[in-house]
Amino acid sequence: MEQSYDVVVVGHGAAGLAAALAAAEAAGSAPARVLVVERASQAARGGNTRWSPSYMRLEAPDRLAPRFEEDMMETSGGRSDPAYVARLAADATPVLAWLQQHGITFDRPPNYFLTAAAPRIQPVGAGAAIVDVLARAASAAGVEFAYDTDAQSLELAPGGGVAALHVRTAGTDRRIATNAIVFACGGFESDPVAMREHLGEGAESIRPITAGTAYNTGGGIRMARAAGAQTAGDWNGVHVEPVDPRSDRPEAVVLTYPYGIVVDRNGRRFFDEGNGRVDETWETLARTIHFETPGRIAYAIFDSSLAEIPGFERAICTDREPIRAGTIRELAAGLEIDADGLAQTVAAYNAAVPADASAFEATRVDGLASNGLVPPKSNWARRIARAPFLAYPIVCAICYTFGGVKTDAEARVIGAGGPIPGLFAAGEITGQFYGKAPGGTSVLRALVFGRIAGKHALDCRTNG
Repeated sequence: MEQSYDVVVVGHGAAGLAAALAAAEAAGSAPARVLVVERASQAARGGNTRWSPSYMRLEAPDRLAPRFEEDMMETSGGRSDPAYVARLAADATPVLAWLQQHGITFDRPPNYFLTAAAPRIQPVGAGAAIVDVLARAASAAGVEFAYDTDAQSLELAPGGGVAALHVRTAGTDRRIATNAIVFACGGFESDPVAMREHLGEGAESIRPITAGTAYNTGGGIRMARAAGAQTAGDWNGVHVEPVDPRSDRPEAVVLTYPYGIVVDRNGRRFFDEGNGRVDETWETLARTIHFETPGRIAYAIFDSSLAEIPGFERAICTDREPIRAGTIRELAAGLEIDADGLAQTVAAYNAAVPADASAFEATRVDGLASNGLVPPKSNWARRIARAPFLAYPIVCAICYTFGGVKTDAEARVIGAGGPIPGLFAAGEITGQFYGKAPGGTSVLRALVFGRIAGKHALDCRTNG
């Protein structure tokens, strides 16, 4: 059975919902047929967005954080598309105003980065609020939803433009005719073959950060590439975070590690825990744990002075208690790691850090460094000497991949000869990040370019 729609959106996260709602609203008095195709069930809808804290790099809904564009370009080493970054900056506050019109409110709560360099705001209710509010608004605007439906292939017309999307629901294949498709279905973090190919052996076993991550298997990227889409972004890049493996909570991060030490199963340090702010080091730490550390696990070790840091609790999002002990050797026994190794490491560390820790300041890069320690502790170097001692196990968890399809500032998918007519993409599927993830921009860019994609996709109804 064949159906026909003006716009078909693949994916039900921030990007897909923004696209669907924008297309429906742009139709005005001439209602459009808009369909959202989603692999997950209605109960599991929302992708990564539903579980995301959705921090955004703004001082307020109507004001960007300072150096917004400059910081994004510097984070990418100058490799991101300047026009894309400029468009994100220009449309950020308008898209938040649009969300506010639909009932989403924003707050500026303290986030889990005690050393964050830039201000952040957050939707009240986090990513779940974005999903629920936009889904209701889209439904009220006439958007249709096909859950438990897997997009299979993209069909092009003889002239090279979009002609149809082929999907499968409960084992039944069908063709959906359309002039416009918006791919908003995430990266390839749950495709084991692609993960090994681009990130190396063992990458396929990285723990997903949320339940929604499991649906991101790179199908949209493969379909777009089969249609001639070029690629962009850092295909060896990935946003990963250090989390407590004992917890089933989404984003169970442990981000207090700069104020202690991180060791492997042998009780040995392998990483400069103080080499910058947490948002500058957490990806490197997580990747090092997974690819270079025995058993792909590490342990963040602290003494009781951790509790003296104001707000330290918000940097620990696991729901599991730390392992506690009265001595370092007892702590090693509780962790089931090498007691001699840990005792020697702590002794060497304590001998190399300043006896006077009065310069310690948790909320800034404080310059309190070790002397002659390998690897060094570049900041926040205080002795681990006051019982009780405590520790958290930490492993690498994946949020999203960086490599994806190439798009321009109008969210058009770019082929060898320019934009592919009728094909758009937004969110994690697009390749615009390089090196490290620029904090506070992933959900924001999904919303901005999802909305842009939806508006342009509707134009294909009249111009296609």
